[in-house]
Amino acid sequence: MNHSNKVLAVNDDLPIRTDKPVHSGKVRSVYWLTAEDSARLIEQKNYDVPKDTPLAIMVISDRISAFDCIWQGENGLKGVPGKGAALNAISNHWFKLFKEKGLADSHILDIPHPFVWIVQKAKPVMVEAIARQYITGSMWRAYSKGERDFCGIRLPEGLTKDQKLPEILITPSTKGVLTGLEGVPEADDVNVSRADLIRHLAAFNFRAESDVDLYETLLKEGFAVISNALAEQDQLFIDTKFEFGYVNGADGNEKLIYMDEVGTPDSSRIWDGAAHREGSIIEKSKEGFRQWLLNHFPDPDILLNKERMPERLALATDNELPTAVMMDISNTYVGIAEKVIGKKLTISEDPKQEIIDILRDEYQLISE
Repeated sequence: MNHSNKVLAVNDDLPIRTDKPVHSGKVRSVYWLTAEDSARLIEQKNYDVPKDTPLAIMVISDRISAFDCIWQGENGLKGVPGKGAALNAISNHWFKLFKEKGLADSHILDIPHPFVWIVQKAKPVMVEAIARQYITGSMWRAYSKGERDFCGIRLPEGLTKDQKLPEILITPSTKGVLTGLEGVPEADDVNVSRADLIRHLAAFNFRAESDVDLYETLLKEGFAVISNALAEQDQLFIDTKFEFGYVNGADGNEKLIYMDEVGTPDSSRIWDGAAHREGSIIEKSKEGFRQWLLNHFPDPDILLNKERMPERLALATDNELPTAVMMDISNTYVGIAEKVIGKKLTISEDPKQEIIDILRDEYQLISE
């Protein structure tokens, strides 16, 4: 069965009208709209933002990244069917719940299609906001080697792998490489302490010291909302990464909001509650795929060692993974999404054409 046309692997070549280069990340591509189109949509659709706010179309893809590489399957399968729709559906669900519970807003103004968000320009805070409720993954690896200080927090002795922590820990890391900051290594994704954030407020794009308190509050509140909702489905919310940014509301006042994605298998670990009570871990995230890659290739150090990036990129480029592995990832993502949203996920037959049609007919954003 050929799944390839159901997959949106390349998402930076859509004929969306823009006067800036398309920014393509690992999974999403961003098209900045012209000032005229932004102003027109704000008026037509009554978005709750200042009239001169720059807007962008954010298109998700079905690409699968792990260990900072994009992987592909055999028979032209350049992504994972259903992955993009699943990620967006999960984020949309949580953002909506945050809003209902009176938490902060997100950067999303409109969802024209399961693959598409219309977002307002935000100034990102340069922090990956990570919250952990259990000790596992990189934190456990460091703890088991004797480390006790994490992001300025001292952990007690005697913790065991995969156990619940005494309280939710906030362990931020850098988003991008920040240079010239005393006490902060010049590398992406390195742990920082609360004291580092306070000491270098402006470099991390925080406006005020009180906003460090606020982001921690929003992270904990968001974590609790997702954790409580998952608990009702007998799922454990283990750890997660949020991102934050500043935008102006329609009243012109600046506010801190959630941005990027929340509570997805790409940004979080979710475990099955029943299995955990029996002493085993059934992970509902990309972790299973990472483990498969580590077991599949004879030299897993290539995937773990940042010094061997050229070899790693070659590994991802030169190897087509079995269709069964790609479909297994698909089942994981679609399964989590359907559990979270409580209904069947619609998977497009031809997502690219659907996106073009909707953005042409309902938003007048396609360059003919």
